[in-house]
Amino acid sequence: MLRNAISATHRPLTHSSRAATTLSAGFPRDSQPKPTTKYGGVYTVTLIPGDGIGAEITDSVKEIFEYVNAPIEWEQYDVSGVSSAGEALFKQAMESLKRNRVGLKGILFTPISQSGHISWNVAMRQQLDIYASVVLCKSLPGFPTRHHNVDFAIIRENTEGEYSGLEHQSYPGVVESLKVSTRAKAERIARFAFDFALKNNRKKVTCVHKANIMKLGDGLFLNTFRRIAEEYKSAGVESNDMIVDNTSMQLVARPTQFDVMVMPNLYGAIVSNIGAALVGGPGVVPGCNVGREFALFEPGCRHVASDIMGTNRANPTAMILSATMMLRHLGLDSIANSIASAVFDVINEGNVKTHDMGGSATTSQFTSAIINKL
Repeated sequence: MLRNAISATHRPLTHSSRAATTLSAGFPRDSQPKPTTKYGGVYTVTLIPGDGIGAEITDSVKEIFEYVNAPIEWEQYDVSGVSSAGEALFKQAMESLKRNRVGLKGILFTPISQSGHISWNVAMRQQLDIYASVVLCKSLPGFPTRHHNVDFAIIRENTEGEYSGLEHQSYPGVVESLKVSTRAKAERIARFAFDFALKNNRKKVTCVHKANIMKLGDGLFLNTFRRIAEEYKSAGVESNDMIVDNTSMQLVARPTQFDVMVMPNLYGAIVSNIGAALVGGPGVVPGCNVGREFALFEPGCRHVASDIMGTNRANPTAMILSATMMLRHLGLDSIANSIASAVFDVINEGNVKTHDMGGSATTSQFTSAIINKL
């Protein structure tokens, strides 16, 4: 069950308070939540470390979970997206996700040159219908960046748009690529965004689009958003819309104007990278993918970081915080709060910083510092 759990260690328990951490996201609940796999008080969770630094940062999660004795049992599948040769293992991982309904994953690499090889990341989202990607971008105390007090959520439609995978070469040198937009999925993600704003005491939802050019495709998305926005006016949630290229400029110039942002698939991929850069990079931004039946947690900024793979230099913060979101989803709030508090304390003190934070600490040293705090 998707829980609306706010960390007691970071905010008073009042209805008017805003969550002070990136991990307190409450999600719209399914009216008929499906049970997760649980035996003897232990939850079984599918683990897919992913490519690049995935194995290193998921090892940090496993080490921390073992230390706090989190009631999690992993079903690990070392799927790789480098080639289509691992399709059999990918199918096994998918069966595990369908059984357990909850997963933690790193990012799977998608090669550009192999035209016949689809993205395993996209395939997971489409096959499980985990239609809402949520990326939480928030300034972290102790990690100064150009902008201060950044705090917004990016909600991205995960299953259609330019990522529909429908393209072909109709004539040598002529490629047709279909962007699929449906009213049903536009309405679903718009309602998710407004419900998310209500459950997390956020005040405004911004629709990001390109309806000035794609008048039918993005026009459908925008008009559906505007119709849904009318239903939430009485709840006090404001709404506005912004063209995606202007959004990119506004994010860089004045990011504090944004609260909750909702957008089609491709724009979400671009905006989430800008958002991550505003708060310190891909190593600190947690995220998840949510549907009616399944939830898959992964770093919000989807980079495999192959350039530092195996060097013990990766920042595991994003993966650890995504894992604490998973713990809250399973109802293990106290464990999630303890781990999240330890992560924030280590970053705030600034004594142990990974290379992307301007320090020299290794992945192992950063993980050990968190465990020492626990």
